[in-house]
Amino acid sequence: MCIIPQVMLKSSCLKTCSRFSSNRVLMNLRRSHNKVGVLGVPFDKGQLKGGVGSGPEAFRKLGLIEELRGLGCDVKDFGDVRYEQIEGLTVKNMTALGHVAACQKEVSDSVVRILNEGRMCLTIGGDHTCGIGTIDGHVKAKGNIALLWVDAHADLNTNATSPTGNVHGMPVALLAKELSDYWPYLPGMDWQQPRLSIRNIAYIGLRDIDSYERLVIDKFAITAFGMEDIERYGIIEVTNMALRRIDPNDSLPLHVSFDIDSLDALEAPCTGTPVRGGLTLREGIQIMEESYRTQRLSAVDLVEVNPRLGSPADVRITLEAAKHIIRAAVGYSRRGHSPENVSDLPQQTFHNISTSPHNSK
Repeated sequence: MCIIPQVMLKSSCLKTCSRFSSNRVLMNLRRSHNKVGVLGVPFDKGQLKGGVGSGPEAFRKLGLIEELRGLGCDVKDFGDVRYEQIEGLTVKNMTALGHVAACQKEVSDSVVRILNEGRMCLTIGGDHTCGIGTIDGHVKAKGNIALLWVDAHADLNTNATSPTGNVHGMPVALLAKELSDYWPYLPGMDWQQPRLSIRNIAYIGLRDIDSYERLVIDKFAITAFGMEDIERYGIIEVTNMALRRIDPNDSLPLHVSFDIDSLDALEAPCTGTPVRGGLTLREGIQIMEESYRTQRLSAVDLVEVNPRLGSPADVRITLEAAKHIIRAAVGYSRRGHSPENVSDLPQQTFHNISTSPHNSK
């Protein structure tokens, strides 16, 4: 699936090693103090399976906000996006355009507001149509950005090529400047213009791609890593090669749009379009850890969790997997974190730790 020349792959693999200086690793072992703005987008009109709109509620019930605060984050919950459908908007083979146009406008405006407060924007979906609004808002707030689209699917169809007409399969095609001529006029979407160059977009985790999408990927030389590339090079190498390709000067704000179906269906069964043979949870976490280490991660989408699909156990597995992805995005280290201030520990406890280092498990 990878369309990057082999020479570039070998060169990038060598350069990747330089990204892991001891100082950088130590820096990322510290407790995160990110300022985070959480935005819920209970939107389900971009596809046909009900329930994905209840994702934000499920995450809040799971205690996501409290957990992020427990990790040392300054969290502000901006609540859920509300909108009123625009009646009478129709475009051939593009379902629910009145919902899409109204909701994603509100999403874009909310993302701008969160980013302008100096917070990383964490958007909880909802289906992947949310990416239209989140990325539009990110570009409006920050200028040019780099985008990692982590997904089993390319979401690169237009209304003319989509086999379903479902808009959650169209966001990247709507956002890319190079594809603007492939769209008809979309009433109600005047607020949204193609704002992102294909050269600043990379895919990770692809394994279910329509023939037209593959044609576009090849024609425009989009950076695209399928599962076979991850098996060949490893997820850390793939993530860093993708980052270097879309942001060679290490200068752009980074947006990661993470579809839970990028994970294997055994890891995240409660999603509308599961595909076997996907990322392990560990690989998903590693993508986010590498993204966080850039120190430029300013927006994250976590989408397509559907709590109404599967058994209660399946729902719990899926939500927990998504929560681990989010924790990595705000800087949580699986190595653990030292206390912020050792002097705050009870003196006897500190004495025991310092004099009996082998008593722990």
